[in-house]
Amino acid sequence: MVNLVMRLAVRSVLKRVAPFDTTRLLTPLVRPINPRSAAPCSSFTRIRHRHSKSRQCVAMAAPSHAAAGATLTNPLLTDSPFPAYADVKAEHVVPGISALLADLHAQLDALERSISEQSEPTWATVVEPLERIVDKISRAWGTVSHLKAVRDTPELRKAVEEVQPERVKFSLRLSQSKPLYDAFLALKEGPGWTQLSEAQQRLVECELRDFKLGGVGLEGPAKERYNEIQQKLSSLATSFSNNVLDGTKRFKRVVTSKEEVDGLPESALALAAQQASKEEGLEGATPEDGPWLFTLDFPLYAPVMAHAKSRSLREEVYRASITRASAGDIDNTPIIEEVLALRQEKAKLLGFSSFAEVSMASKMATLQTAEDLLEQLRGASFEAAKRDLEDVQAFAAEQGVTEPLKQWDVGFWAERLKEAKYALEEEQLRPYFSLPFVLEGLFGLASRLFDVEIVPADGQAPVWHEDVRFFMVKKGGRPKAYFYLDPYSRPAEKRGGAWMDEVCGQSRLFAAEGDSVRLPVAHMVCNQTPPVGAKPSLMTFREVETLFHEFGHAAQHMLTEQEEGLVAGIRNVEWDSVELPSQFMENWCYDRKTLYSFARHHETGEPLPEELYERLLAARTYRSGSMTLRQVHFAMVDLELHARFKPGQGESVFERDQAVAKRTAVMPPLKEDRFLCSFSHIFAGGYSAGYYSYKWAEVLSADAFAAFEEAGLEDEAAVAEIGHRFAATVLALGGGRAPELVFQDFRGRGPSVEPLLRHSNLVVTA
Repeated sequence: MVNLVMRLAVRSVLKRVAPFDTTRLLTPLVRPINPRSAAPCSSFTRIRHRHSKSRQCVAMAAPSHAAAGATLTNPLLTDSPFPAYADVKAEHVVPGISALLADLHAQLDALERSISEQSEPTWATVVEPLERIVDKISRAWGTVSHLKAVRDTPELRKAVEEVQPERVKFSLRLSQSKPLYDAFLALKEGPGWTQLSEAQQRLVECELRDFKLGGVGLEGPAKERYNEIQQKLSSLATSFSNNVLDGTKRFKRVVTSKEEVDGLPESALALAAQQASKEEGLEGATPEDGPWLFTLDFPLYAPVMAHAKSRSLREEVYRASITRASAGDIDNTPIIEEVLALRQEKAKLLGFSSFAEVSMASKMATLQTAEDLLEQLRGASFEAAKRDLEDVQAFAAEQGVTEPLKQWDVGFWAERLKEAKYALEEEQLRPYFSLPFVLEGLFGLASRLFDVEIVPADGQAPVWHEDVRFFMVKKGGRPKAYFYLDPYSRPAEKRGGAWMDEVCGQSRLFAAEGDSVRLPVAHMVCNQTPPVGAKPSLMTFREVETLFHEFGHAAQHMLTEQEEGLVAGIRNVEWDSVELPSQFMENWCYDRKTLYSFARHHETGEPLPEELYERLLAARTYRSGSMTLRQVHFAMVDLELHARFKPGQGESVFERDQAVAKRTAVMPPLKEDRFLCSFSHIFAGGYSAGYYSYKWAEVLSADAFAAFEEAGLEDEAAVAEIGHRFAATVLALGGGRAPELVFQDFRGRGPSVEPLLRHSNLVVTA
């Protein structure tokens, strides 16, 4: 993480990035790439926020006249915890952010002067005023970044590109402020150190580390070059993300022949017909007769790869997916090369041998321990993945296939084998997973585990789209937090993937009169199948898992008990442990009591048939070797590119990807595979030299869920007791305590990889 400003700033646009780099100021927590898909989901950038209590012991500059005027007329500059999403337009971005930055520069001037005049800096005279500054920019820029992710327009893109350099410049100034660094050092070395709480001490220590990672020690030409690199990396990340979105939107395949859509389930045909009518103006399109529109948007892409009998259609869609944003005016290849070169140069300026070492400086793992885990998982999954492929090839041959299977065939025949082996089809489950019922079950689970009540609060806060829901979380009968839910895919304006981000964090500094803290607010964004006609959104089981995953992130943000804003919720949590709550929640989708709390037919209310539940459980580890190996490949390529690859030395990134695949793929990728050009997690998000975090945190999450298994999932009293302990440690302590200590607080020991291997049915192989 970077410095406070950076750290919180980056949590909304990515998922974590470099240190004290306000480009990180907005990094949402992003769902990992679907191991069943051919291309990665997208991701964003996080922002560091600051919060503490309402006493101001430092003379701060009054808002400038320009800023005051802008605040009165610009909906972007609100002090409300609920942004004016419905009112903010592209034309508000440049004047609003410009006026705010001018005001914040003045406030930072005043803070630095005040620090220089203090004989002994204190928490109230250093951290609290800094938190006020960061909170302002993180909430305003967070609103802009969020709208760009969910309601992208050319006008908004242009506005962001215009003002982004000034925002990055301000972030760099914060991260490299020598007076602030000296003040934090004085806090650590001063007589008041022992009077600070554990959370406060951890915050100071993390800030000192992140100031150094942010370039505070650089001078002269080195500092100037570092700042140039940060500006350029911010711009390149935006361009990469824009290209991926444009590449996704550009592929459109209108199908008029029933023969080409043979095999596709009714739900996919209904959605494709609806999109043909809505996006292409093809009136009269019906699920039965078409025409049908297929795109690279996952709810349309996935059914084609799994169910379309037309091999040529599968090949066309697959090739479009793996070459997305890799040619013409949206080619991300030169961006990748430049990003890697700049990151390496940045690492050298900071005294590190590689960018991977920079990334690991603020994580639980080291480069060695991360690669050791990946190698252990590779060894455990490789032979299993080979058997997976052999089983699919043999089954296809039994069905009369004589040609060797290609990449676009494996998913199709794997789905047929699954149906034959387990008598289970994805479409059999959809009618039992309607979004309203799934939310009911999810909220019921939250009540069982965390002793909270979640109630609709629609209409109490502005939203950015008519499909967005708004909820209140109550604990002990009182409001505890709020969150937005934007569930459906909108490929014309919304990035792919799924993520959670904070709107504002819990903090005693921003408590309203009569309250002890400002309550946290989050948003959860998914891209699941939208309602079709009069039917509600009927979800795949994977979409159910995704919703539970994002709620896990939101729960850690909303159920924090930390009152120091800079370590509350997901703030200051190491990147490779932040996925613990999210992946932990996915396990409950298979729990009988949880599943049957929502698995009801959307029309009749009948529960999911017992035989379908048993088949679902039996199929849980189907092709788990292949799924694990795919994630290991992504993580190994990420570390290879950031630890050892040398840009501009003759070898391309795609050749290095192919080299890694020799050890991590049982079916070699196509030579023309350009999946890296849409790997937003590491080139436009916060997972650079950090994609391994998903597997690292999955070790923690599987071991955490094992605590419930050991006590007995049928023992409701034990489930409640352990759930409350999970809430009191993993969710409550946030970034105020080191993650390895938090895990020990919950589990009573350090983590073990055995539960993950057992859950994946890879123990024997390992």
